[in-house]
Amino acid sequence: MTSKTVFAAICGKTNAGKSSLVNRLVGEKIAIVSEKPQTTRTQINGILTTETVQYVFVDTPGFHSEKSELSKHMHKTIRSAVAGVDVIIFVADCTKGITLNQELLETKTDIILLLNKVDLLKSKAELLTIIDNCVKLRDFIEIIPISVIDGTNVEKVLPVLERYAKDGAFCYDPELPTDQPEKIWLSEIIREKLLHELREELPHGIAVQIESVEHSKTNKGAEIVDLSAAVICEKQSHKGMVIGKGGANLKKIGSVARLETEAYFGCKVNLKLWVKVAEDWRNRESLINEYGLKSIDS
Repeated sequence: MTSKTVFAAICGKTNAGKSSLVNRLVGEKIAIVSEKPQTTRTQINGILTTETVQYVFVDTPGFHSEKSELSKHMHKTIRSAVAGVDVIIFVADCTKGITLNQELLETKTDIILLLNKVDLLKSKAELLTIIDNCVKLRDFIEIIPISVIDGTNVEKVLPVLERYAKDGAFCYDPELPTDQPEKIWLSEIIREKLLHELREELPHGIAVQIESVEHSKTNKGAEIVDLSAAVICEKQSHKGMVIGKGGANLKKIGSVARLETEAYFGCKVNLKLWVKVAEDWRNRESLINEYGLKSIDS
């Protein structure tokens, strides 16, 4: 039986539901999710492999203004992803105004438009008006109204993507749901918890760096993982906010993150978090690279 592979870039504005869509299509959580902008900072490949087709979903950062060196790297990641795929999936929040940036208006790569959050619309007439307006933006290969949150019409995406699949051996191990390095995924789990717990002005200036992952066994022979991670703030004034009174914030974040890392490893995890300051790290190329956030084509 002939195998095929299709690469699809997932693009759109922040909070449109891109990472949630990838997680639903893959069937596993491989991208962190929050309501805050710039949750996704790097290119993440989600992988779904059937008997004959391997779907590779390239989840990209949301479109936003370039205010720092990190933002510039995020935009390079988007451009690189869009340039190297078979088809583009543009995810739009249909409850907000829908626009395309210049790169998507000019690209010759086919685009599938997914109108997400249709469950929030008041009527079918409202949806039809939105679709009519979208048709005027450019020629889309398909326009599919979906709801990632409840799964409405998500099953219609794969058959469209399969049209673009090319013959050839699978690019990734069929058992893998993502190509992310383990340390990057673990750091993202912790950062997701930080995004959920901390106040609005902090998350953009926070990174997480996994410093060590050590596997061992208890005296009774049970598997255990010792995991150490640094939470990086870009301002000294933020350090105390992250730690919280009496360490309350850091303890809560560590407790929630530990549960998810234990599910990942399938055993007990000793998670040690500590906070350090790297002034203005988002504008320092060496630190952007050190934290694994440098764009692929840099």
